[in-house]
Amino acid sequence: MQGIRGAITVENDNREEIIEAVKKLLINILEANDITAEDIGAALFSSTKDLSSVFPAFAARQLPNWDLVPLFDAQQLYVENSMEKCIRVLLLVNTDKTQKEIKHIYLGRASQLRPDIAKA
Repeated sequence: MQGIRGAITVENDNREEIIEAVKKLLINILEANDITAEDIGAALFSSTKDLSSVFPAFAARQLPNWDLVPLFDAQQLYVENSMEKCIRVLLLVNTDKTQKEIKHIYLGRASQLRPDIAKA
């Protein structure tokens, strides 16, 4: 099992925008790492306190085959002057890939969180 990280930002606390952003992030992670929903042991989401329109897990459930993936939502710890309107995910994935082979995906302004590994 390996962990795969990712994050994305949105411009507005808008239900449709958040759903589309989460779906985009997850699709990018799956494609970059050649995995499917069936490979995921669990997905842990967090979002900043300024996002309250929809749970990221709800957005994930809109993707094909995500109905059985265990999902969990939490509010990101607030730190003064930290990135706003950001959704983060940690996927626990069954894979034969090594940590060095895993591709973590950071989109939008979230690429600033880990510029050393961000994929735009």
